[in-house]
Amino acid sequence: MCIRDLRVGVLQGMISENGIDMIFNGYELVWLFFAYSFLGWTLEVIKAAFRHRRFVNRGLINGPLCVIYGFTAVVIAVFGQELGNFWLFCGSALLSTAIEWIAGHAVEKIYNEKLWDYSDVKWNLDGYVCLPMSVLWGVLGTLSLRFGNGLLLDVFNTFPERLRVIGIWILIGALCIDIIATEVVITGQSRYIQRWKNVDNRFAELSLRLEEWLYVRTVNRLDKAYPEARKREREELRQQRTVTFAYGCSFYKIALIFIIGSFAGDITETIYCRIVGGTWMSRSSLVWGPFSIVWGFGLALLTACLYRYRDRTDKFIFGIGTVLGGVFEYLCSVLSELVFGVVFWDYSHMPFNLGGRINLLYCFFWGIASVVWLKGFFPVLSDNIEKIPVRAGKLVTRILMIFMVCNMAVSFMALVRMDQRRDGTEAVSAWQEFMDDHFDDERLQQIYPNAMEVED
Repeated sequence: MCIRDLRVGVLQGMISENGIDMIFNGYELVWLFFAYSFLGWTLEVIKAAFRHRRFVNRGLINGPLCVIYGFTAVVIAVFGQELGNFWLFCGSALLSTAIEWIAGHAVEKIYNEKLWDYSDVKWNLDGYVCLPMSVLWGVLGTLSLRFGNGLLLDVFNTFPERLRVIGIWILIGALCIDIIATEVVITGQSRYIQRWKNVDNRFAELSLRLEEWLYVRTVNRLDKAYPEARKREREELRQQRTVTFAYGCSFYKIALIFIIGSFAGDITETIYCRIVGGTWMSRSSLVWGPFSIVWGFGLALLTACLYRYRDRTDKFIFGIGTVLGGVFEYLCSVLSELVFGVVFWDYSHMPFNLGGRINLLYCFFWGIASVVWLKGFFPVLSDNIEKIPVRAGKLVTRILMIFMVCNMAVSFMALVRMDQRRDGTEAVSAWQEFMDDHFDDERLQQIYPNAMEVED
């Protein structure tokens, strides 16, 4: 079984079930996103019609799309391809629930509104997710992978290629405009409308009228679609952030946790391999410095998602951390194989593993790490980060993040070029020659000693 290749802007995913292979290119994945977003919107409208006895345009944006359905369906199509039968249902349920849970937190954090609430449903988690919806997500995910994707792609491929391309770009443009209009309303910012008021020309007047029309239309639609939406008062938190660096769970704190976690994770794994295997071995994810970004992203994700639960019981944090850690590690494994054609770890020799990508023991490690992190290390680290002067803290964090972004970009290109060399692709551009000169196979083998090529 192989999953690989991200080349020339085309993402390929292979689904193998009973000898059937399906390959998606970039346009087909975008088509699936829009198709499932529309189907999800239709499902939400029908559900709201039964509840409110009238038509309600659901969704965060104005158009007939619920983008969380489309995004989730694409994630399942790409990452759920190895799963079959019972595990496909469980994987779809877990992936979808995790996405809905994270999206709920993100919407409330960014826009100060809670647009859906399952608090009145049994077995819910703070109203963001609930067991009945998770089961429904599992069923829908299984149906989409088994039947829906093939049917929708058959419909898509009945149109001429040029028409398909033009249609996709029109949909993308319309979605971008819709997102901007919705963002203006939900965030309560009027900068887009106010910017033209002091400009005396016809174009400014037309722009102002269009933006005001979008504003009023979006406000009315959201009021009808989400009458139960709740706003959180956070004035005290905003005031505190102006005098304290990285207060609470802000961007700067998450960014520093990502960097510190990447460094600490690499050192921890290196020492662990020395103790267990008796050899010093590079565990870095990046070509410059001892940084394991799986640890960094993992700690940043756990902190962002579990910050509000830091005062909950150890059992609760352990359970959530075990699930989130397992899902995160599985996605990282599949993504690395999709993009680079290599796997960086393999648990096939361990009991209770899933495709060699995750195993039950290491999922428990994620749960234990979540408890130790939130109850032990995070409070101490958080207090010390907040003692940093605001101006110096912001400057240093920005510099470090720029370095990490560049580091990840160069590492990405080095691994892509390594995959190209294996396929016999000659260096014809400047970046390929640079990678061959500075990051040849011998050096990459030293940085990634456990990377294993996946055969097609």
